[in-house]
Amino acid sequence: MATAIVIAGGVGKRMGMEIPKQFIMVNEKPIIIYTLESFDRHPKIDQVVVVCKHGWEDTMWGYIHEFGIKKVKWVIPGGKIGQESINNGVQFLNDKCEDEETVVIHDGIRPLVDELVLSDVIVKCQEYRTAVTSLPYNEQIFIKKTEETTEKYIDRNTLRRVGTPQAYKYGMLRDAYNEAIAKNIGMTDSSYTNTMMVDLGHTLHFAAGSDKNIKLTNTDDLALFKAYLREKEL
Repeated sequence: MATAIVIAGGVGKRMGMEIPKQFIMVNEKPIIIYTLESFDRHPKIDQVVVVCKHGWEDTMWGYIHEFGIKKVKWVIPGGKIGQESINNGVQFLNDKCEDEETVVIHDGIRPLVDELVLSDVIVKCQEYRTAVTSLPYNEQIFIKKTEETTEKYIDRNTLRRVGTPQAYKYGMLRDAYNEAIAKNIGMTDSSYTNTMMVDLGHTLHFAAGSDKNIKLTNTDDLALFKAYLREKEL
């Protein structure tokens, strides 16, 4: 059994829109629904909790019903930062998941997650207890000496790009968030579950990724998403 926590609590200032970016309409469908459809049709996902921007819960439910999403069982309010929203979802599942169940965490604004990526992160988690979607890093990374100069670089063969979906055994995940909050570790606005787990001493296992699994942060990302949708229609 696998439960998904889909995070849809962002504001989306960099999109320059008046509504949260997860609710931006693309081809007469909000972005969050594209994401939820991927989870709804995946055979290994049993139930979904959406962590939604506070005040938008009714709108979320309206779209869920309009577009026939069946596996979303709960919509709950998010926090002030991403880590608070994820923790809200984790704590909400306390009486709904067994410790050995797999919990998948995913950004609601990554609408192009495919079945292979979701499958691999679930399988890897079931084997190793942790799994994070990852890809090779193909650019060169240099370390700043000053704002305008550099003398050092990092071997790109030692790097991986990590995003979502991520998956963890529920008991480990809940206990990690409880520890992180108690010790104030890994709960900043630049942290995520993966970085928090490493800060707490856990080992993460890489799962398959996809270049199409983009995070919609700005208008360029939105244009790329629309291009991928056009490609799928051909």
